[in-house]
Amino acid sequence: MTKKTKVLLCEDDPNLGTLLAQYLKAKGYDVKLLQDGEAGWEAYTKGKYNLLLLDIMMPLKDGYSLAKQIREQDQQTPIIFLTAKNMRQDMLAGFESGADDYLTK
Repeated sequence: MTKKTKVLLCEDDPNLGTLLAQYLKAKGYDVKLLQDGEAGWEAYTKGKYNLLLLDIMMPLKDGYSLAKQIREQDQQTPIIFLTAKNMRQDMLAGFESGADDYLTK
């Protein structure tokens, strides 16, 4: 039995989040979907994930803050921002907060 890759997906848009989570699950990933940064942090501290997919504009804690908080404890787990923010300064802020990659919606 192979172990599934665990993905923490933090996306506040319920439609996009559900669609993306369903797609990843269909591809064999074990996905935990949360809709705000605080819930994302709580899930991160309680679980072990192989990949973190974060939106930037989320309630309670934005993706930049969440990524910085995670990077204080974990330099290894890949963080990818999946966001509507497509300006150069947004991308630079994403990488400065600890992202490994930055994709626009």
